[in-house]
Amino acid sequence: MGALMNCHEPPCGMGREDSRPGTGHPGGHTGHPSGMPAGPRTLEDGSPLCRLIAWEVTRSCNLACKHCRAEAHPEPYPGELSTEEAKALIDTFPSVGNPIIIFTGGDPMMRADVYELAAYARDKGLRCVMSPNGTLITPESARKIKEAGFQRCSISIDGADAASHDAFRGVPGAFEASLRGIEYLKAAGVPFQINTTVPRNNLSSFKKIFELCERIGAAAWHIFLLVPMGRASGLADQVISAQEYEDVLHWLYDFRKGTSMHLKATCAPHYYRIMRQRAREEGVSVTPATFGMDAMTRGCLGGTGFCFISHVGQVQPCGYLELNCGNDAVPGNLA
Repeated sequence: MGALMNCHEPPCGMGREDSRPGTGHPGGHTGHPSGMPAGPRTLEDGSPLCRLIAWEVTRSCNLACKHCRAEAHPEPYPGELSTEEAKALIDTFPSVGNPIIIFTGGDPMMRADVYELAAYARDKGLRCVMSPNGTLITPESARKIKEAGFQRCSISIDGADAASHDAFRGVPGAFEASLRGIEYLKAAGVPFQINTTVPRNNLSSFKKIFELCERIGAAAWHIFLLVPMGRASGLADQVISAQEYEDVLHWLYDFRKGTSMHLKATCAPHYYRIMRQRAREEGVSVTPATFGMDAMTRGCLGGTGFCFISHVGQVQPCGYLELNCGNDAVPGNLA
């Protein structure tokens, strides 16, 4: 699987990087999708604006990650949307709140028309980002990513070295291939962020992974708390305890004070409880001036400010909650 959602579950972090004052997404967007930007919050019918759509444009992937929600494989999946069906879906996106569109998978680069679809969405005024796993990026594809209008890519790095990352990603050489892909993105002028899953066996490597992020010039580092479904359902021994959750999120709260890089915890709505508790203890007011858009976040936005669309067009509250909220082939389901 690719990176943005750590196997493409909601990242809630590809808009303006406002978790720390003075930081910003290169595109200068007007609201962090994990927060609640200024302006209208509902559509005319009273339903919440959709700020972020994670669209699994394909489920195919060249890796075999241990935590993959989709249990993806390289072979094509039946029922994926055609180019015309995908464009018809894109046509509906502006009506639900001008969301940021995450092209995810699988690995979205395994879909030949991904650049055409992104350019189509861009021409409709939609902000597009992509979450490839990085191993398939070449100088030519990095140029296409830039030309198609993708404003950022996210790459998952789940270990501080090749041995740990490759073991988690299921393919030898994945670490070096992802780092090489990142260099191609940099050469093409495409900003990138690093996402890291949090199983028990890499907790001790977090500082080294962050140092790697700094060294290679990542715009942001997002940690993803492991959700045990798909292949990850077999990782019971890697699911951290309640106390370890607390420890990791307290560590993140403290660590973010010492860096200008945007840090974010995903699939961890309890971080915002910890943030407020710690700020109260420190006598710090939780406002946009002190915590950016994190100050306005209510935690999980699944089904409120965020939705997931599967490779066959099924609309879900998020990638982890396989609740069928309709299919894009039926007009009006997304709205």
